[in-house]
Amino acid sequence: MAARRRRNGSPALGHDAFLDIVANLVGILIILVVVLGSRTEEVAELIRSARHTVEPDSDAPFEPLKDSLTIDALEEQLLDLDRETSRAAQALAASQRLEAMIRTSDMELEAARERRDQWLDLLAAAKEAWEEKQLELDEQIVQRGKVEAQLVSAKSELETLRATREQAAKNDRPVVAVSHLPTPMAKTVFGEELHFRLKAGRLAVVPIDRLVDAIRNDFQRSAGGSRDGRMDSAVGPIQGFVARYEMDKSKETINQGGRIGTATRVQLVAMVVEPLSEPHGQPLEKVLADNAGPLDIELAGRNPDKTTVTVWVYPDSFAEFRRLKEHLYQRGYATAARPLPMGQPISGGPQGSKSTAQ
Repeated sequence: MAARRRRNGSPALGHDAFLDIVANLVGILIILVVVLGSRTEEVAELIRSARHTVEPDSDAPFEPLKDSLTIDALEEQLLDLDRETSRAAQALAASQRLEAMIRTSDMELEAARERRDQWLDLLAAAKEAWEEKQLELDEQIVQRGKVEAQLVSAKSELETLRATREQAAKNDRPVVAVSHLPTPMAKTVFGEELHFRLKAGRLAVVPIDRLVDAIRNDFQRSAGGSRDGRMDSAVGPIQGFVARYEMDKSKETINQGGRIGTATRVQLVAMVVEPLSEPHGQPLEKVLADNAGPLDIELAGRNPDKTTVTVWVYPDSFAEFRRLKEHLYQRGYATAARPLPMGQPISGGPQGSKSTAQ
């Protein structure tokens, strides 16, 4: 505010100083006019006296003028008076110009004051509007702080509820529906056997018979070779599975009707069946719901009394195996389970055992 007062007072101080200068000039002009007037009166009196002195008396004889120096001095004073009068007129004209400039400056100053007042009014209105907006912004900041605090509190309550729910879920024992199945009677499988693998809740058809046929064909090709001993090989993929096996080839002497000859003997030592990639198969839920799924395709056209379903099942799918067993029981098929430890593939050999169906 002090700075604004200083800014507002600066033009007024300059204007007052200018007016003082003009007033001094006017005073000087007035003094000059008074002096010139008095000088003019004196000179006029001297001229009248001189004229009276130099006028010849008609009765008196003419005598030469002795006061010629006085007339010259008067003329010189008249010239000085003319010069002073001219300077006074010039000063008066300058004074009038200054007065006109002062009036113009006063008008411009008044207009500037009016514009300044308008700008001050606009500035005051803008400041008032800014203060109102600042108050609104402060209120919004306060409201935002309250909302953020409520949000933090709600998040904390939500985390507490989640922790409570998780703890309750851990403490609550799941209700298991026990479905009754007839007491199973175990019997060795001698008829047709279908193989499935159940891992991670996914059911897949294991084409054991087709893989064994492929191994047998490989044996026939290997029998004609000259190499003996144990050899590793693989067949497949068939329906996504590969069989890796080890065979033993040897030559033996045989006696046929008194005739001694040599025969080539090829024997399977071990076999491992694995899928090409994991996870393999379809979710059991989808298989049971699909009437045209892999299970129904394999069972189509088969006699339930002469067909056994063997399931190679891993520990993570025992619950799914029970559901599959119930489903097959309702359709009249006997089920054989072949539990496998996690990480162990399906394997077999010449000394392997047959499945036991229930």
